[in-house]
Amino acid sequence: MTDVLTQRIPLSRLTVVELRKLADTRAGLWLLIIIGVATAGTSAILLGWAEDPEQTFAAFFTFGLVPSAVLLPVLGILSVTSEWSQRTALSTFTLVPARSRVMLAKLAAGTLIAIAATAATGVFAAVANVIAGLLGGDASWSLDSSLIWQGLLLQIIFVLMGIGFGALLLSTPLAIVIYFALPTVWTILGEVISGLRTAAGWLDLNLTSQVMTEPDMTGDQWARLGVSVALWVVLPLVLGTIRVLRREVS
Repeated sequence: MTDVLTQRIPLSRLTVVELRKLADTRAGLWLLIIIGVATAGTSAILLGWAEDPEQTFAAFFTFGLVPSAVLLPVLGILSVTSEWSQRTALSTFTLVPARSRVMLAKLAAGTLIAIAATAATGVFAAVANVIAGLLGGDASWSLDSSLIWQGLLLQIIFVLMGIGFGALLLSTPLAIVIYFALPTVWTILGEVISGLRTAAGWLDLNLTSQVMTEPDMTGDQWARLGVSVALWVVLPLVLGTIRVLRREVS
């Protein structure tokens, strides 16, 4: 019976369901609205206060990625923890007993929402650039192609990190606090304690991800990013998935 239920629900449909869940709760819906408003707000800030030469499509796009990079991980956390806080885990895992497929669907949904957010940022940036041209700004459309997919990868990394922390802790308040506090504390320690600076150069995701807003990353920068992603994204995802698979649902 379990196998039949699993086969009847393809991963694509599970992913659509998980995408719908992201906006089903008031917290998730308002978070999406705030991300959209904040992204539009970054364009308004550059239009209102940036110098004319700084009003370019590249500037609007890279600055516009900031709100989603900060807030989308919270949506990733909610996608996992809400199953337990809203007590939907029992129905979810009854319909889909293979919990690993549910986690895959959540990862796919998180990746898709990151892609959508990046695309929306590009649209906002294009509109803002047109307005900048009308107002006398530079309005250059030049943008290194590497910045597009690096920006997209940055969004995906942080969303998956949020999902990992949510799965590992299974508590919305705790996961959100730890997600923001722990990397920040590590960054501060790496800057203040000289003996940790070398390690922070490899293990501080806040530091290693900064270069993703610049074109043509070097091999050393990619290596540092990979190590920090393994620590802050892959490890929480693996441990969190194991916890979700083993936790008793009541």
